[in-house]
Amino acid sequence: MHGEYKVPGGKLVVVDLDVQNGAIANFRLAGDFFLEPDSALVKINEAVNGLPESSDADRIAAAVRQALPEGALLLGFSPEAVAVAVRRSLVSATNWTDYAWRIIHGTAYPPVLQMALDQVLAEEVGAGRRGPTLRIWEWDAPAVVIGSFQSVKNEVDLENAERHGFSVVRRISGGGAMFMEAGTVITYSIYAPSDLVHGMTFADSYAYLDEWVIVALKSLGIDASYQPLNDITSPTGKIGGAAQKRLGTGAVLHHVTMSYDIDGEKMVQVLRIGREKMSDKGTKSAAKRVDPLRTQTGLSRAEIIERMKGIFDGLYGSSPDEVTPEELAKAEQLVAEKFATNDWLHRVP
Repeated sequence: MHGEYKVPGGKLVVVDLDVQNGAIANFRLAGDFFLEPDSALVKINEAVNGLPESSDADRIAAAVRQALPEGALLLGFSPEAVAVAVRRSLVSATNWTDYAWRIIHGTAYPPVLQMALDQVLAEEVGAGRRGPTLRIWEWDAPAVVIGSFQSVKNEVDLENAERHGFSVVRRISGGGAMFMEAGTVITYSIYAPSDLVHGMTFADSYAYLDEWVIVALKSLGIDASYQPLNDITSPTGKIGGAAQKRLGTGAVLHHVTMSYDIDGEKMVQVLRIGREKMSDKGTKSAAKRVDPLRTQTGLSRAEIIERMKGIFDGLYGSSPDEVTPEELAKAEQLVAEKFATNDWLHRVP
């Protein structure tokens, strides 16, 4: 069995192994990482050999860590990275370049239809009717997008939202509220087979699925990094946040909203940013937490998106695509049956 794991911001970890009588055998670790002393490689291989095939990532990482000689130096990877690669090999996980990726970008849809499209496109990928896809959203109206488990009244000042022309919609993934206006944010969704993140925890998969956009931002001169669990940030402030939903149909939906030129003062009027949420952020102003891409690059939103698409294509390969009439019809039906209903919007009052 063979498994690979590219550590976000780090190096490639490669493992080859057999399974004999329910245990890992003939384990071999390789990669472009740095490891001192050389003898530590043998120790890691010995530590993994003999572990039960059913070992979870925590057990594998603990065995690797315990086997390391005192003072061992691991650069570009970690015992946890080895564990992820092992688990990915055992479940026959796939990599980005195993797929023919598609990119959808162009049409602006109403906010409530955006929510439905996310579910439909993920389900289509899970069913094998659509290939893995990156969709970059366009907006035709302002909206607050709340997480699947958030309370409407706790997150949104409905009076101010109405005054500023914001609708409120609920997505199928968890996480926090997002403040959306046309031309002020960059939002994208990744619809991929679950095999792409097999063997990874949610925390590992967040950084893994967004590494390409970190590369794109760095190419624009932004010192971007991933801050667990789900923030894309820079030394001058938060850039964006991610959310994820793994569907039982065999697909993962991962989406990100990044601030391009957000109106921070309007945002704090529309969103109820609670004191408890702000207490661990080291600032009293939600507006000051966000540092838009426009101020960091001086580039237009369109230029940044083109760079993102170019980096994605260069790393993984892609072809342009669009939402099909059948997919759009399914999404419109879901709007009527689910996303536009009070039962869905106020599932958590």
